[in-house]
Amino acid sequence: MLPPFSYRHLYYFWVVAKEGGMSRAAERLGTAVQTVSTQVRELERSLGHVLLKPAGRGLELTEAGKAALQRADQIFQLGEELPALVSAAGTEPGMRLALGIADSLPKLVIHRLLGPIEHESKLRMVCHQNAWETLLADLALHKLDLVLADQPAPTNPNIKLYSHPLGASPLSWYATPTLASKARKTFPASLAELPVLLPTHHSAVRARLDQWFEQHGLRPQVRGEFEDSALLKTFGASGMGIFPAADWVHADILAHYKVQRIGPCEGVQQHFFAIGTQKKVQHPLVLRLLQQDAA
Repeated sequence: MLPPFSYRHLYYFWVVAKEGGMSRAAERLGTAVQTVSTQVRELERSLGHVLLKPAGRGLELTEAGKAALQRADQIFQLGEELPALVSAAGTEPGMRLALGIADSLPKLVIHRLLGPIEHESKLRMVCHQNAWETLLADLALHKLDLVLADQPAPTNPNIKLYSHPLGASPLSWYATPTLASKARKTFPASLAELPVLLPTHHSAVRARLDQWFEQHGLRPQVRGEFEDSALLKTFGASGMGIFPAADWVHADILAHYKVQRIGPCEGVQQHFFAIGTQKKVQHPLVLRLLQQDAA
């Protein structure tokens, strides 16, 4: 089915909007002003709305024009990426999967979540770690196939995303043998007397930890707060303080860090989600990730 408008007309409108006027757009496009104006009018006729209106000596976008520009930005950004994507697909064998990983996710948990595709022989995985909000923006622009995070995507009428739960893990408290021995004597009250390390508030689980402290009437001695979960564990393993970690990776924590489990953080769970776009045809490896058991 053909679109109800010409992408050539849309491109001329996009350049006019970016350049701020017909003359500058014509200069950039190497064509006459009249040609540019005609192309834009044809687009407005096809869409049934005025996209540009006079403003002083120049032009400004109408509300319809602003909506059109938002979509045009996405369309032509994707178009600019097309040659490189096609070249990569034609010269590099394998199944490329672009993943966004929220920096609040524990690295050991990420490895578990990606277990269903880890040994795919044709896999070519590209992982991008960043702030959750930044990754969602890249997902909306189809720069990523999927985002792994510790919270679902917010409701946004302009960006349709789905959040698929991948499971949840209880949390426990860990520390070096010396600190663990002291903490066990009066746990959990001891967490108000000994140094504690926590994730920053950008992690969804931080609010649950704060609530847990309140429920137990504790005011922890917070020695450090970390955005990166691996850094938190590293400083915890150095003896800087007691720290929380997901039970899902208990064995891995003991294997990688010289720490001991003190006790459970009862009632607190860290949740994990795979976030994708509703309109995008799902990647076969994404489907495999989503079909894993979330228990």
